[in-house]
Amino acid sequence: MKPHGTTILAVSAKGRTAIAGDGQVTMGDNVVKHGAKKVRRLFHDKVAAGFAGATADALNLFDRFEAKLEQYNGNLSRAAVELARDWRTDKVLRRLEAVMIAADKDTMLLISGNGDVIEPDEGVMGIGSGGAVAQAAATALLRNTDMDAPAIVRAAMEVAASLCIYTNDRITMEML
Repeated sequence: MKPHGTTILAVSAKGRTAIAGDGQVTMGDNVVKHGAKKVRRLFHDKVAAGFAGATADALNLFDRFEAKLEQYNGNLSRAAVELARDWRTDKVLRRLEAVMIAADKDTMLLISGNGDVIEPDEGVMGIGSGGAVAQAAATALLRNTDMDAPAIVRAAMEVAASLCIYTNDRITMEML
């Protein structure tokens, strides 16, 4: 069985960006780990990225994405487009089952194996099994409160953890 199910949420607000992921890893209907780290910093701590999908695939993508960031001197958009292109056209990469959110101080992007490189309209993006719930909660908080990005992310991830059985409340967060 493949590990699956997670929630990754990114929010930009008040000049800060926060990306968080829950810690739960499941295989079938069993929880096998509670404290996985699905969000990490890349490229000299200037980029934060989180993944949803199969763990080995995501780790492979982190390595390839970091190489693209190095190749393009930290240009997030260019590195993301090149990773998405390779991911879509390479026979081995095409089989990877993961999706990423990556952000630097200026840009937030969703990157997928379908060739997608998407920048959100409102500075909020969620992926994974609880991603839509977390994104909806974060969007409501962003529009209707004065909370900063880390506070919005924490509150929205707590909402997702309360509703999605594949999401727990052991949150790892990176801030830019």
